[in-house]
Amino acid sequence: MLNEPRRRAYLTAMQVVSWLPRTELPFAAPSRPLLLAPIPVFEEEVVQTSPLAPPARTRNEATVTKPAPVTRAVGRPKIEIPSPSLAVKPAVKPVEDNPVPEVVKAPVVPPPRFALQLLRAGSCLLLVELATGEPFQSRDPSYLLLKDMLRAAGLPDSPQIIGEPVRWPLLVRGQMDQGPEAARDFIQGFLYARTEEAPCTCLWLIGLPAVRFAGEVDAESYNLEFQVEGLGSAWALPGLELLMDEPQRKADVWRAMRQLMGRWKSVNEE
Repeated sequence: MLNEPRRRAYLTAMQVVSWLPRTELPFAAPSRPLLLAPIPVFEEEVVQTSPLAPPARTRNEATVTKPAPVTRAVGRPKIEIPSPSLAVKPAVKPVEDNPVPEVVKAPVVPPPRFALQLLRAGSCLLLVELATGEPFQSRDPSYLLLKDMLRAAGLPDSPQIIGEPVRWPLLVRGQMDQGPEAARDFIQGFLYARTEEAPCTCLWLIGLPAVRFAGEVDAESYNLEFQVEGLGSAWALPGLELLMDEPQRKADVWRAMRQLMGRWKSVNEE
């Protein structure tokens, strides 16, 4: 049983402006008198005029009784209420109880590629980048430049080559990690073992691979002195090939060298 507010809400939804119930509705508001007034029925007389119509009858002829007008019963229009089961429901995306998180794989970093040669000149160790990957030759321009730098620093200009060049990656194939962190750990372990064999007053890191993987700094630290844990004092220099391509860098190297000479000169004099 519907109360009046809900009944009016249904009629408004069906766009029914006026309506008349067939029976008295419980809990309904009283109807307006205008709606309860009977509907007037209008009689319509149909007169047929035709050129072949018969002549009018005389008064003596019997009058024809007109049929009574037919009145149609006015019934309440049928209103169809849509079934709730046929209503179109919006598609609802099912919610998973336990959503599986997407696994984001870390990008694969290719192993760095470089070759480094370790040398000793007096009390200093020199870790030098080999631009070509081949050991130094006595007449190589880069090796001649290195000898000039050692001579200007007051160190022996014929450095001692320690071992074979360290080439990275170590293995062409294999499952061993050869990324940047593994290269840093290997280079620092290699230098730590050499400093245990003989003391080092200053470690020269010549070239970006030596600066990056032994000193854990970048090219912005060129010509600066800094401390490396377990290795002591280190000095970052541009690579020999870079100094030959850009000779203006030699002035910055010379200014930094003059400030650091006291470290190894005092040891050599003793």
